[in-house]
Amino acid sequence: MLGRRPVLEALDLTLDTGVVTALIGPNGAGKTTTVSLLTGRLSPDAGTVRLFNLDPRRAEARGRMGVMLQAAGLPDVLTVRELVMLHTGYYHHPLSLSETLSLAGLAELADCRCGALSGGQVRRVQYALAICGRPDLFVLDEPTAAMDREAARGLWRTVRGVADRGGAVLLTSHDLAEADALADRVVVMAGGRIVADDTPAAIRARAGGSVIRCRGRMTPAVASALPGAREAATEGAELRIVSSDAAATVRALLDDDPTLSALRVADATLEDAIAALLAPDRRIAA
Repeated sequence: MLGRRPVLEALDLTLDTGVVTALIGPNGAGKTTTVSLLTGRLSPDAGTVRLFNLDPRRAEARGRMGVMLQAAGLPDVLTVRELVMLHTGYYHHPLSLSETLSLAGLAELADCRCGALSGGQVRRVQYALAICGRPDLFVLDEPTAAMDREAARGLWRTVRGVADRGGAVLLTSHDLAEADALADRVVVMAGGRIVADDTPAAIRARAGGSVIRCRGRMTPAVASALPGAREAATEGAELRIVSSDAAATVRALLDDDPTLSALRVADATLEDAIAALLAPDRRIAA
C-alpha cells in the first residue's frame, strides 16, 4: 500500500518455465513492487506470493533464484574472481568459476578490483553473480544498462540459454527493442494492473499498420482525421501518426501540408503497440 492507495490491484501473474517474460510499463506502474514481492524484498499487505510454491523469503526459494538489480553496489577491494568465488559458494550446484566468468565476459577482468571497473563492467559482474548458481528463476532489472552492444548480445544469449534449459526468466527493460527481441511473452502494466499479456507479435499486432513520422505545420488533431490515421501525437519536433493505411495517410499529408519534410514510414514496433495501449501522454519506462 502507498498511504491508502494500493500499489498493485487485482494482480495475477504466473511465470512459466522455459519462458522469457518481459515486464513493461510506465513509471509508477508497479513493476518494481512486483519484482520486490517476487524476490522476497517486500511482503504483501494482502494476497499471496509464492516462489517455487514457497514463501519467497525462505532460503530454499532464494537459493534457486538469480537476481540482477539495477542498483546494486560491489565491494571495491575484492577482485572480480574473489567476489564471484564468494557468491558461488552460496549455492549447492553452481557453475564452475571459469564458466561463470566466460558467460559474463569477465575472463580477462578476473584479477581486477571491482572498484576499478567501468559501469558496463560492473553490470557484467552483477550478471555473473546472478547466473553463477544455475538459477531456476532469473530476474533481470535493466540488465544491459551501461553495457556495450557486444556485451549485451552475450548476455542475451545466456538468458536464452536459461530459458532453453527450462528456467524461467523475468526481464524489466526500458529498451523495448531488447524486450521484443528477447522475450517470449510481454506483460504490460499500468496503474498497478496488467493491461496486456501476450507474445510480442500479438501485442505488436494491436498497433496495426504503420507508423509515419514527419515534420511540418500539421497538428495532431488534424492529422488524426486523415484517411487511415488511428492516432497522432507530437514527439519533440516531429509528428507521429499510427495508420492502418499508410499510403492513404501519406497522400493526404502531402496534399494538406506543403511544409512537410523528414517523412519516414515504418512498421509498427512493440513500443508503438504499447503506446497505443496506454494514455498518449504517458511514456514507457522500466
